[in-house]
Amino acid sequence: MAVILEYDFMRRAFIVGILLALIIPCIGIIVVLKRLSMIGDALSHTSLAGVAAGLILGINPILGAVAACIAAALGIEVIRKKIPKFSEMSIAIIMSAGVGLAGVLSGFVKNAANFNSFLFGSIVAISDFEMILVACISGTIMLAFVLLYKELFYIALDERAARLAGVPVRVINVIFTILTAVTVSVAARTVGALIVSSLMVVPVACAMQLGKSYKQTVIYSVCFAVFFMVTGLFTAYYARLKPGGTIVLIGVLCLVLILLTKKMLARIVLTADKRSYVK
Repeated sequence: MAVILEYDFMRRAFIVGILLALIIPCIGIIVVLKRLSMIGDALSHTSLAGVAAGLILGINPILGAVAACIAAALGIEVIRKKIPKFSEMSIAIIMSAGVGLAGVLSGFVKNAANFNSFLFGSIVAISDFEMILVACISGTIMLAFVLLYKELFYIALDERAARLAGVPVRVINVIFTILTAVTVSVAARTVGALIVSSLMVVPVACAMQLGKSYKQTVIYSVCFAVFFMVTGLFTAYYARLKPGGTIVLIGVLCLVLILLTKKMLARIVLTADKRSYVK
């Protein structure tokens, strides 16, 4: 641990990684409960268009990704309201538009290496400005999640019941959409646009196997995300692997182990119950 932290780029990687691990599951659990798990894919692919635009215009690519993701997220929300019976189409439409735009704009990017670094992430190449930007965004998202904790919980379970309970569903949905867009755009720079949705869903999936309430699931999701992030960075450093892919693979492996363990325990309990019944 001490050896790794001697390097400035690894210190920045751990700081940014842990900050993201704190906010991504908070957004992820609402996304999963609202049956919008694929929205991470749509926004992350659209963020590539913002990255390309930022590189072309000479501005920070993260700022371009944030702008593109917010526009895409609001577009998804508008399309969902226009065709409520086929609301899942909104994700596919925005993803198609984002991928197409990213493909066109990428042809005008002079330094292809900078653009390609956003595909699978480059957490060890985070600059001081980007670290400060992630810290500010993470603090804002965490504060918004805490302040809107009950409202987000209500709309995640049942928007109609939330509306009857007096929750301003439309306003909360817009705020949550913007929070999701900003989270995805920032995470795309660190873990990669192609796998950011996995980091949003996998910790939540692990936590749902253990949590007995919404609050427990949120806490477990954050704990799993931090564990995946720290373990993934260590593994990637010593094994010379890509950090983004390593982090997600560790998460998937952990989920598989949890599912297998639960299945084995269920069989043991069932066998014990049968034996007690025979006696």
